[in-house]
Amino acid sequence: MSVSGPDFEDMVNNAPCGYVTLHPNGRIEHVNATLLAWSGHPADQMVGKRFTDFLTMPGRIYYETHIAPLLRMQGFFNEFAIDMVTAAGEPLHMIANANERRDADGKLLLIRLALIKATDRRRYEQELLAGRELAIAAERATQEVLLLEHETSELREQFIAVLGHDLRNPLASISAGARLLGRAVQNEKEQQIVAMMQTTVMRMASMIDNVLDFARGRLGGGITLEYDANGPLEPVLAQVIDELRLASPGRVIEFEFAVDGPVNCDRIRIGQLLSNLLGNAVTHGTAHKPIAVHAETRNGLFELWVANAGEAIPQTVMDKLFEPFFRGKARASKQGLGLGLYIASQIAKAHGGALTVASTPAETRFSFSMPLA
Repeated sequence: MSVSGPDFEDMVNNAPCGYVTLHPNGRIEHVNATLLAWSGHPADQMVGKRFTDFLTMPGRIYYETHIAPLLRMQGFFNEFAIDMVTAAGEPLHMIANANERRDADGKLLLIRLALIKATDRRRYEQELLAGRELAIAAERATQEVLLLEHETSELREQFIAVLGHDLRNPLASISAGARLLGRAVQNEKEQQIVAMMQTTVMRMASMIDNVLDFARGRLGGGITLEYDANGPLEPVLAQVIDELRLASPGRVIEFEFAVDGPVNCDRIRIGQLLSNLLGNAVTHGTAHKPIAVHAETRNGLFELWVANAGEAIPQTVMDKLFEPFFRGKARASKQGLGLGLYIASQIAKAHGGALTVASTPAETRFSFSMPLA
């Protein structure tokens, strides 16, 4: 069905898009009512004027340098963005399609432009671009922070590795001096002073071992193990308990061993694990209640746990217990580096086992288990 007369005129003038026809010289021949309403310009001020007179300066340049040449070359141009200027001087963002009408001889008769208002679309595109720029800037800032943290962490770990290594020599001299003094004590007071020196040396040696293990784990290939299933494990564990008793006079440490068969492990490392757990129990447990140590082999596993009385550990603290440099509440004189539990957990992992913790108002228990095979 063809449309003519008033219906056709209404379809063109009140179409849901702007419609403009241009003479070959670029001047406006006709503009529909929709575009007049959007722009605010009356028809008599647009007809006969150049279409580019109603474009923003960037839009005018773009039309003259891109749109017009391509129209001449191919006869059409689809979906290009262009900005007109309203009667109020505000930009009117548009998306346009254009094509030419020519006669049989190829002579240009007119140019048709259909324009759709794209204010919301342009705003959305600008928001997307702004969001993209913001995301790029945030990613760049995050990468810079991560790089700085990595460099700082690496420097710290290198520093503590050198520090731990250099502390061993003077500490060995102090330890040898304390042993010599212990042979020549003449009264109980001197004996107490020498015992205190030896206890301090043991504590410092343990801290240095933790520092070096931490550095090896971070800078090298992790904690190394020397497996030995032939030697008994109980004497190593008993020696650790005796050392902690000596270092903490007055603290009661009870133990029970039921190791029925060989345990293929690094006995020195397992002793270090127990020492770290006992040191933690001494520091944070209730002083007048005993610390319990239990080791056994059963169901193809070697299990070792250390339990102490004291306040229950909050869940927020338990989530961080095995992180390096995390320290719970303790007296200043008892504060360490915050590496003991971290090193213990790494020793457990190196043995293919796990170190876990459970804490209630009645008891806090650290449990280590590893497969025997």
